[in-house]
Amino acid sequence: MSSTLLNNDTIVALATPQGIGAIGVIRLSGKDAITICESVFASKTLKKKNLSKEASHTIHFGVIHEGDIIIDEVLVSLFKAPHSYTGENTVEISCHGSKFIQQQVIHLLIKRGARLANQGEYTLRAFLNGKLDLSQAEAVADLIASNSSTSHQVAIQQMRGGFSSKIKLLRQNLIDFASLIELELDFSEEDVEFADRSDLKKLVSSIQRIVQRLIDSFEVGNVIKNGIPVAIVGKPNAGKSTLLNVLLEEDKAIVSEIPGTTRDVIEDELNIDGVLFRIIDTAGIRDTNDIVESIGVERTFEQIKLSSIAMYLFDAHEITTSELEMEVEQLKPHLNNSQLILVANKIDKEDEAYIRQEFREFPNMIFISAKERLFIDDLKKYLVKLFDERIVNITETVVTNARHVEALRHTNSALIRVLEGLNNNVSGDFLAMDIRQALHHLGVITGEISSDDLLANIFSKFCIGK
Repeated sequence: MSSTLLNNDTIVALATPQGIGAIGVIRLSGKDAITICESVFASKTLKKKNLSKEASHTIHFGVIHEGDIIIDEVLVSLFKAPHSYTGENTVEISCHGSKFIQQQVIHLLIKRGARLANQGEYTLRAFLNGKLDLSQAEAVADLIASNSSTSHQVAIQQMRGGFSSKIKLLRQNLIDFASLIELELDFSEEDVEFADRSDLKKLVSSIQRIVQRLIDSFEVGNVIKNGIPVAIVGKPNAGKSTLLNVLLEEDKAIVSEIPGTTRDVIEDELNIDGVLFRIIDTAGIRDTNDIVESIGVERTFEQIKLSSIAMYLFDAHEITTSELEMEVEQLKPHLNNSQLILVANKIDKEDEAYIRQEFREFPNMIFISAKERLFIDDLKKYLVKLFDERIVNITETVVTNARHVEALRHTNSALIRVLEGLNNNVSGDFLAMDIRQALHHLGVITGEISSDDLLANIFSKFCIGK
């Protein structure tokens, strides 16, 4: 526990979003939270008028007042230490949603001894008081920011300790291993071997494979958290901007018959069946002498490399199958790890059968008319299908945090050195050093090993009321 970060101040902040609403919730936390609230609260239901005598997890109706002036009628919820989110005495005051009322109540509580909370200070206190480990605390921020059912599901799982449990189990296995090696070092003069090297090799190999799987899951976890990038690419006038507008159901991009209208990247988010996609409209791919347009084309190729899915849109009336094959071949060097899907645009019900027959040799091609909004649902379903094929079962542990994956990579490097040491029969003291390194980096994830600078950086990204 960090004595620098943890103090005995009682903190106060608005826990609900800024602005006018039906109610606002003001949160007090600290050893004096209940007595500070008690000094400005007059109950309409309690006979003894004494909040500190009431049981934890109870709600009381009354008024917040300053002398004879009544500020508001409120509900006060009591959470006594250690049975609260922060592990401290906590009071939540539900008042009316007027910004003026909220400010008056907060100023009054500050006058009575509280101070305004820093960003993320409630969750920081929950961590420092052992209510959450560090990865669970970070999942709180992810939960608040979740904007799809998948990101919500992963954040809930991590906040409830799914990821933490796996890391703690790996760390405990390593500690058991390390203790045997350390014991050997204590008896080095007697040439005693407490740890069977073949068993240790199997254990470390098993742990290393699990760590590598967690690292590999970050690619999926990152897109769950931030959205799957989908680049709409193709020649000018293929209908890319029209498709973007249709998918987003708003006029996000300028649509024109003039080729080269889109000269920069346009991006917005789209939630399809609980999966978040980042749809990116790009400049049309063509040779051009226009300096600005050529920069846009370069950015198109950059977006293709950065995207998980590259949606190649083409005018079904303006291209032959052999020409399409050539264009796909020219596109392949830019794909990196992107998955390419071909979308034939500008079909209508009259020519649909003919066009489908014309491009029958291209499996999984999607046929649409962006302008007429035909078969757009088929395209959306296919995007979700591609996501479902890539996604790990959400009940499995998925890494979504860049800090965590960096620590796992350091852990993995240390474990590889341990395995190399075991294979080369190096002495126990060298093995012990690398095991300590692996333990250190696993501990950094859950906060068993942390610094004030690290904690300050993590919790500064939270909102003030959390």
